[in-house]
Amino acid sequence: MTRIFFATDIHGSEVCWKKFINAGAFYGVDVLVLGGDMTGKAIVPIVHQGGERYRVVLLEQEQELQGADALAEMMRRIRSRGYYPYVTTPEELAELQANPQRVEQLFVTQVLRTLEEWLAYADAKLDGTSLRCYVAPGNDDTFQLDDLIRTARHVTLAEGQVIPLDEHHAMVSSGWTNITPWHTFREEPEEALYARLSTMVAQLPNPRHAIFNFHVPPYGSTLDDAPELTADLRPKRAGNAVVPVGSHAVRRLIEEHQPLLALCGHIHEARGSVRLGRTLCINPGSAYEQGRLLGAVIQLERGRVKHYVLTTG
Repeated sequence: MTRIFFATDIHGSEVCWKKFINAGAFYGVDVLVLGGDMTGKAIVPIVHQGGERYRVVLLEQEQELQGADALAEMMRRIRSRGYYPYVTTPEELAELQANPQRVEQLFVTQVLRTLEEWLAYADAKLDGTSLRCYVAPGNDDTFQLDDLIRTARHVTLAEGQVIPLDEHHAMVSSGWTNITPWHTFREEPEEALYARLSTMVAQLPNPRHAIFNFHVPPYGSTLDDAPELTADLRPKRAGNAVVPVGSHAVRRLIEEHQPLLALCGHIHEARGSVRLGRTLCINPGSAYEQGRLLGAVIQLERGRVKHYVLTTG
């Protein structure tokens, strides 16, 4: 019997990362799996006004900060919501606004620095335990994350790997997706995605007892329902109108091989579970901006899912 805690799409939220690492002991599981998109969305500049005064705009609200304690609390809030705080001066901010390439370089630096801190936290917390932790960066994650993850002692890069979970079950993982409107790092046309994932699946000893940990949900599964967007990335229709945006390649692979379990994410609002044939598909969703870690605890036993539950914490 193996118990898994699965979460995904934490997008730079420090509080969600810490909850993920601590979920092993909290839920009494054997394996932690993070399904992708570790990277935050943006830098939030905190502009020094002289003395101990700072100015920041967070969620379109401008705030004045006074003193080191207020600064530290604001930085904590920003990190918890999945952004990267950056203390700067009015002069440097003007330079950054005039130089998008420098902003991009600064963003990558902040992403890697944050991940380095996260991995150090995980190594300290998981040291001396039997917990195994696997992560597969998602489409929003730069490839530079992979090499950094490889340096961790207790966090394993799962991308493209066949990982035995126990004597009956193995897992294959990938953060690559079909094409999105945002032109992210790890996305490609359906034909190429099918070829990529098929190569991974072919390495499994028994696909029917396997876990497909693929970041993008299968097309038309309801786990891929998202608001329809216009060309300028605005909701196309008012109300709750949604369209399927998942991957035909992932659905085809699930239907061909009928794995025991398919874990996905990518579409934050499509939390739920569904069966495609014998395959249980789970998207735990994401509420990282609220500091809530959505997840799933799954119990495997001799080629079957004995029990699962969606969690909020």
